[in-house]
Amino acid sequence: MHQIIAMLKLSMDDLNRISVEEFKNSEKTPAVIVLDNVRSQNNIGSVFRTADAFRMQAVYLCGITAVPPNKEIHKTALGSTESVDWLYFENTMEAIKQLKQSGYAVFSVEQAVNSIMLDNFTWPDNISRLALVFGNEVNGVEEAVIECSDGIIEIPQIGTKHSLNLAVSAGIVLWEMFTGYKKRPAIK
Repeated sequence: MHQIIAMLKLSMDDLNRISVEEFKNSEKTPAVIVLDNVRSQNNIGSVFRTADAFRMQAVYLCGITAVPPNKEIHKTALGSTESVDWLYFENTMEAIKQLKQSGYAVFSVEQAVNSIMLDNFTWPDNISRLALVFGNEVNGVEEAVIECSDGIIEIPQIGTKHSLNLAVSAGIVLWEMFTGYKKRPAIK
């Protein structure tokens, strides 16, 4: 026999949301999201919101990617541009160079030869920090960025399009990185 359990939607107070200051001072998932020439300001805002949800370290905005404050970014970011740290770089290769010098392993999210399917990817035990590069909505990640990446992660798709919206792709990958990081053994 099944027991009936009452289900109620949580109120905003029930969610125990932290303040921007508490977010800034909290431990982060050691990952940086790099947006490589992203055109859609709504996608940019959505990435910020997802980065906030999973307490990512930062978002790097590169090339033609718009930067806050921006009315169109704010529509989907809903204030997360205030909580999530971000930097702007004139070109993505500058960002990649800086990340590698700071000890990040760089993985591009792209459909490419020798990619690692996301369902087969585990956060490597010997890597403490990741950078995840998401590309332009039409052209994807720049070829030069792919060539200097430490690896390529691909989201498995079995439908007819083999194409996901950038914000959806970021949501899928960042969730996997967040849960994968929490499950891995601590680096000594």
